[in-house]
Amino acid sequence: MRIAPFRIAGIGCRPGTSMDLLATALQAAGGAQALATIPDRAPEVQPLATALDLPLHLVAVAGIDTPTQSPRILARFATGSVAEAAALAASRARGGRLIQTRRAFGPVTIAIAEVP
Repeated sequence: MRIAPFRIAGIGCRPGTSMDLLATALQAAGGAQALATIPDRAPEVQPLATALDLPLHLVAVAGIDTPTQSPRILARFATGSVAEAAALAASRARGGRLIQTRRAFGPVTIAIAEVP
């Protein structure tokens, strides 16, 4: 019997993004068993994690190399993509890898990492 990989969704969003928009974006990205974001976005993402009963990893992303690069995000957060860096930071210690680079859903970006 094959066990499905554990998916972690790295989330980037604008301040004040609603839980409904976050939930819609997460569903469109294929869902996950855990969420990850930067501490600055905890006020937006924590309600979603609570509503879905998912663990939320608050991670530092500065200096994490990401497959995609946004000059604006690089200047502000010292990484090319908050979503990708958060997914990587939350999964790497357990051997995870990025399986989906960031996808934008309006004010939300989501990247997916899998842990075997």
